[in-house]
Amino acid sequence: MVGVSAGGMLALERLLACLPVGFASAVIIVQHLHPTEDGYLALHLDQHCALPVGVAEDKAPVCPATVTLAPAGYHLLVERCRTFALSIDARVCFARPAIDVLFESAARVWGARLWGVLLTGANHDGTRGLAEIRALGGRTIAQDPADAEHPLMPQTAIDAGVVQQVLTLDGIGALLAALPAAASAMEQERII
Repeated sequence: MVGVSAGGMLALERLLACLPVGFASAVIIVQHLHPTEDGYLALHLDQHCALPVGVAEDKAPVCPATVTLAPAGYHLLVERCRTFALSIDARVCFARPAIDVLFESAARVWGARLWGVLLTGANHDGTRGLAEIRALGGRTIAQDPADAEHPLMPQTAIDAGVVQQVLTLDGIGALLAALPAAASAMEQERII
């Protein structure tokens, strides 16, 4: 899971460009979006990534070796049967989609197999979700605030003590790129 807000387009470009052909994990992203965003972000990021990039659809399965973005105007959740669910519930941290909503639902599904990555942003969304991921045995990573265009979001999570690893954006990209290609069903179950 990747959560990002202000400064997110450039951060996602750089991060997704690091993922090699053969990257096996599913990557699911919440970027705070204006409600009228029409899918341009997915089309744009698809040009910077070796994996296919698309927008989540209600009841579609989570697929390995893909990048899926939350659609504008909807919270994105993961259901126990590993399908996406879209919600128009109230905004969380002034946002819909909200990072916390995705992170918390995914943590309950994947537990220790889930990685939560929090990037640049200008509010505290993502901190509660990272806490849930960590509590259920997942791995939590935040962009180094000194490296973030807007440091408040990763700094808030770091200050809350829910982040296990703080890395620059290039460091996060290198860490993900170094993950082995899937050799087993278990590795395909790693979710980022």
